[in-house]
Formats: sequence, C-alpha cells, structure tokens
Amino acid sequence: MPRFLTMIRINEQDLPPEAFPPEFEQRMGALLEEITKAGVMLDTAGLLPTSEGTRLSWSGGKISYTDGPFTETKEVVGGYSLTQCKDKAEAIEWTRRFLEIHPAEWNVSAEVREIQEM
Repeated sequence: MPRFLTMIRINEQDLPPEAFPPEFEQRMGALLEEITKAGVMLDTAGLLPTSEGTRLSWSGGKISYTDGPFTETKEVVGGYSLTQCKDKAEAIEWTRRFLEIHPAEWNVSAEVREIQEM
C-alpha cells in the first residue's frame, strides 16, 4: 500500500497570537484518533519555528549552514504526517478533513506527495 508525506505549509508571520481554541484541539484529537484506528496514520507532528532550525546547502562541492529564522521564506513546513493509504485520493481526502478542522480565519495549506518506494 503506498505511503504519503503530507507537508503542512504555514506563514509564520501570519500565525494567530493566541493559543489554539479548545474546540479546535477537540476536533483535531477526534480526527487523529479516527485516522489512527483506520490504520492510515503512521506518524504526525508539528515542527518548531524556523528560528530554531538550520538549513544545510550543498553547492560547488561544499556544505554551508544557515541558522533560522529564514526571513526570505514566506511559507514554511509547519508540520507533517506520514500515512499509508490505498491511493492518492484517500490521502487527499484525509488531508482535506485535516485542513477543514482549522478555524476559517487561518491560512493553512498542505502538499500531499507519494513516497517513492525503493
């Protein structure tokens, strides 16, 4: 069965300053329980801000390191999930449900990519 990596994209400059609303956390917990019981979810997590990250680049035969925040980047990967679904349509359906849990005033997007099996 194919595996999919879903990357949740956010604009760190556009995040709401307040904590997550309690009803959001309840809806998210219910969806995560459902997707886990369905045997689809392999792993998921949010990521710490880019201010705590480091980029490594390979160019001209050398490695360079850049510590965050990465001000030139508007959107960043703020979280991910690793799922095992029957096909891409199922992975997209779970992702759609995940996005719809968020408050309407938030701007969150997702990129679903099938993992190439070796």
